[in-house]
Amino acid sequence: MVFSYKTRNEEIEKVQNEDIDVFVIGGGITGAGVAVQAAASGMKTALVEMQDFAEGTSSRSTKLVHGGIRYLKTFDVEVVSDTVKERANVQRIAPHIPKPDPMLLPIYDEPGATFNMFSVKVAMDLYDRLAGVSGKYANYILNKSEVLKREPQLEKEGLQGGGVYLDFRNNDARLVIENIKKAHEDGAYALNKAKVEKITHDQEGQVNGAEVKDLLTGKTFHISAKVVINTSGPWSDIVRNLDKKDDLSDQMRPTKGVHLVVDKEKLNVPQPTYFDTGENDGRMIFVVPREDKTYFGTTDTDYHGDLNHPTVTKEDVDYLLRIVNRRYPEANISLDDIESSWAGLRPLITANGGSDYNGGGSGKLSDESFNNVVHTTKEYLEDKAKRDEVEKAIKEADSEQDNGEVDPSQVSRGSSLEEASDGLLTLSGGKITDYRLMAEGALKKIQEKLDKPFKLVDSKKYPVSGGDIDPENVDEEIAQLAQQAQDKGLNEKDALYLANLYGSNLPKVLTYDEPVKGLSKRDSLSLNYALNEELVLTPVDYFMRRTNFILFIRDELDALEQPVIDKMAEFYQWSDEQKVNYQKELAEVVAESDLKELKED
Repeated sequence: MVFSYKTRNEEIEKVQNEDIDVFVIGGGITGAGVAVQAAASGMKTALVEMQDFAEGTSSRSTKLVHGGIRYLKTFDVEVVSDTVKERANVQRIAPHIPKPDPMLLPIYDEPGATFNMFSVKVAMDLYDRLAGVSGKYANYILNKSEVLKREPQLEKEGLQGGGVYLDFRNNDARLVIENIKKAHEDGAYALNKAKVEKITHDQEGQVNGAEVKDLLTGKTFHISAKVVINTSGPWSDIVRNLDKKDDLSDQMRPTKGVHLVVDKEKLNVPQPTYFDTGENDGRMIFVVPREDKTYFGTTDTDYHGDLNHPTVTKEDVDYLLRIVNRRYPEANISLDDIESSWAGLRPLITANGGSDYNGGGSGKLSDESFNNVVHTTKEYLEDKAKRDEVEKAIKEADSEQDNGEVDPSQVSRGSSLEEASDGLLTLSGGKITDYRLMAEGALKKIQEKLDKPFKLVDSKKYPVSGGDIDPENVDEEIAQLAQQAQDKGLNEKDALYLANLYGSNLPKVLTYDEPVKGLSKRDSLSLNYALNEELVLTPVDYFMRRTNFILFIRDELDALEQPVIDKMAEFYQWSDEQKVNYQKELAEVVAESDLKELKED
């Protein structure tokens, strides 16, 4: 089904005249997950997003679908258990997006270390048992020399060895758009650049829809719905405040995370690496290779600024460079080496009791309690202790945790589903890995609220758009898809790039073979498909969220900007003024990603 500017305009007209079952406010991963399950279950569904899909938070993550092994430091076992199980579910329904990529965890003997060589093995064994990981992806230990052989640039002083465990890399924005495309295929209305301005009510005072403003035309329209669900992430409290009858208190505590990108020749790591900062601040840092680049992050600081525009500050850069240059002392990375960057917000919840899988408190454990839990868990893994002994040790540890002020990096990434007295639902918190599980819980509540019975889809087995690939044979099927692209004249590298980007949608992509002046065959196909099938509306949408040129293929971006803008201007029939404005918007976003202002200062 075509999903373009044309269908967007048609759907704005249609959605005003239909009685919607489920109206989703927010087009990040949480809203996308709700929309795809609702539409697949036969519910008449509408979703609106005030920015581009995934723009607010879900394109600004660490770009991993990971299991949260650090939660085992405080033995948030339920968090880890649910997360690793969900990771498998996401890989099953979107097999072309999350890809296995084992993580190296170097262990240093220093104050505040998350793990030592003993506890990391216990944690990884528990992690693998929870995740059902065995065979070639089972965890293993490396001694110091083996770690340094793998990553010779790593800091040697204090290094004891390391552990390796299974993790998954992710294309966060693509995961969102593939869910939304699937929802649209199943009949959902999905509108980007459409902002909710007011929650409306019926004569009994119950929520019955919202006033929505089309930010492209300035026109306002009403969407009527039986159930309205707020999935706007860090904006959840703001959307609830649009509802004058919402009687629930604010709950969000957004934190900011920053990531920086350098060329792999500057920092060459063979696999994702995850380590303590070395500053005894309770934080850990990722260093991840991707597309001939290496990126690292994240910061984790409370955020009180403009939710629409978090930025990378000098303090953020200084912090990350200090840590990475300490851990890789021969790299000598400077501000000028940073090729691109991004800042994003995490939709953390102030109270830690909003979800049944928060995993308990988020304070710190004493060494005695931690070691007690480690020892008991090891005994359990060796079948020398019973499960209830582990649970007892964890409960005792939970009871001693500090319930006072906590560092933002210690806030558990739980989710919350709340209903106001007027019926407005708010699904908030969580993390990308949990999105399907969160949506599943919300759909059960939505089903209860609707008077018509719906058979809920088994979302664990319902592929997203592009996901019709055997999850057990992903590499083989991606190679077969890439061969189809090669048969159309693409070279092997470009064919694999498109196959990994679009999965089982690649044959459809290859039908959009009209050449675009100034673009290669690969990029012509990609742009034409995005315009006709992925509701891309601006050059920034295309370069940042339908593809990864701004972040990870920065070397090619400058040559592509004008041909893409010219094609989009022709496709959308922009005026000269509109074209200039979109050129200016792209230049500003690229300059911000490049940290141009910081570099000039």
